[in-house]
Amino acid sequence: MANFYLDNKDLQIQFDHPLMDRIVALRERDIREKEAYNYAPQHFEDAIDSYRRVMELAGEICGDVIATHAEGVDHEGPHHTGDRVAYASGTKENLKAMQAAGLDGMSLPRRFGGLNLPLIASIMTNEMIARADAGFQNVWGLQDCAETLNEFGSEEQKAEYLTRTVAGETWSMALTEPDAGSDLGAVTLKATWNEERKTWLLNGVKRFITNGDGELSLVLARTEEGTTDARGLSMFVYDKRNGGVKVRRIEHKLGIKGSPTCELVYTDAPAQLVGDRRLGLIKYVMSLMNAARLGIGAQSVGTCEAAYQEALKYAHERQQFGKPIIRFMAVAELLKEMRAKTQGVRALLYETARFVEIYKQLEAIAKERRLEGEERQEMKFYSRLADGFTPMVKLFSSEYANQNAYDAIQIHGGSGFMKDYPCERIYRDARIMSIYEGTSQLQVVAAINSVTKGIYAEQIARYAEAEYSDAMQPQVKRLTHMTEQYHAMVQHVETTEQEYPGFKELHARRLVESAGHILIGYLLAREATRYPDLYTDSAEVFCRMAEGKVAETACRVLHAQGEEVALYR
Repeated sequence: MANFYLDNKDLQIQFDHPLMDRIVALRERDIREKEAYNYAPQHFEDAIDSYRRVMELAGEICGDVIATHAEGVDHEGPHHTGDRVAYASGTKENLKAMQAAGLDGMSLPRRFGGLNLPLIASIMTNEMIARADAGFQNVWGLQDCAETLNEFGSEEQKAEYLTRTVAGETWSMALTEPDAGSDLGAVTLKATWNEERKTWLLNGVKRFITNGDGELSLVLARTEEGTTDARGLSMFVYDKRNGGVKVRRIEHKLGIKGSPTCELVYTDAPAQLVGDRRLGLIKYVMSLMNAARLGIGAQSVGTCEAAYQEALKYAHERQQFGKPIIRFMAVAELLKEMRAKTQGVRALLYETARFVEIYKQLEAIAKERRLEGEERQEMKFYSRLADGFTPMVKLFSSEYANQNAYDAIQIHGGSGFMKDYPCERIYRDARIMSIYEGTSQLQVVAAINSVTKGIYAEQIARYAEAEYSDAMQPQVKRLTHMTEQYHAMVQHVETTEQEYPGFKELHARRLVESAGHILIGYLLAREATRYPDLYTDSAEVFCRMAEGKVAETACRVLHAQGEEVALYR
């Protein structure tokens, strides 16, 4: 019996974080639903106990069901049958298991049948699912779409579609088109109002749509005649029961094969407008994408964990020259670094989830009543942090997923190149994570504002002011020196940018990654102070790695001249 929650103390401690008091108070509206629902928590301790029990159940399904189907699903894949998609047999069993356990729509409000669990719980479930099978995480994790509908949809839409989500119906988000990938403002799928049928009709093509044949989907379409930019786009909810959409084909992919990636043809497909016209991309999709990036962060961390566990197991089992290969320093070092990266991005992931949860709950409360002055300041504070940390966690976790998957195969040697071991599948699955929901390069574009606005610097200063154990003082010293280098790099880039426009863009990734290394280092040092047995080694290993990375970057940036911009024009 495997349980991906009980075997991972990193996950269990997340519910002990000091901010959980505030999160429970906001999410449960001070425990006001305890009289209306017999499964609503009666007090704070009851809420935390409930979260743990649900995670234990999810961990069991991930370990005993989803993980056991992963290789078969990867081999079988979904099928294109007529104009529809048929899931692999293992995918069908996974969906049945999640539904039978009551885990669908876990974060949705209780009035729609959901469990009203905090974002941390749904992120944790996504991480555990991805550890079991990253492809299935794409299918199940798209319930984020229901969260977007809960935030922006009408009461009628929520009553129908959120209830169906809890009942197990799957989602997709239809954004990308053949000529509109990262540039969603170029979307051309047309939405026109049909007076006779009293509905909007969608016509056009969508491509690279994850789980494209899901029962429900959010669709970005152009409603405004004569527009060619984001201001002409609106969002719709589409119900497959109403017809009008055909799956032209399923893409043949390198990895995440259990998740059908579809090309869709819309022909007078009826759909309902979500929210207001013209805000589809500007407001609704941006919210959806931020949630999706957190989801990919969870998927990437789960993949980091899967790669590490496979490498660790093999290193203990494989004998060379009369001893297990884990006893060779080159292998032991690689494993330590894999673990440090995994724990580092996991710390960053859940820190980000806490920031997002608080500001999102305060936003929701603002629709119910007027916020107090302190609440408005709190919402603004956590909103700024969430905006900065979300692209950061997507960038680092997806890149580390690729690095850990690479290193897992390296530790397996020639055997890792064969399909006899899961690391081959994990390696293929990981590659997409730094691409979809915004490439690493686009995450840098989103994150660089937090460099120039000082958001990262401010949070680094807050972490620096915290108390750390004696054992962590050498790491704090390293982080302090890295911070000085970071400030020098930022100042140099901003000064040079004034004379040589484009200099900041050229060095943006170096600045963002330097900030990330410092932030993750402090998070690990903080965790090592609280849980020394669990994090001390990773904190030291990561800070040493980060020290080298930041020093190398500082050498590159501080010696860079403005004239080099011309090399890349």
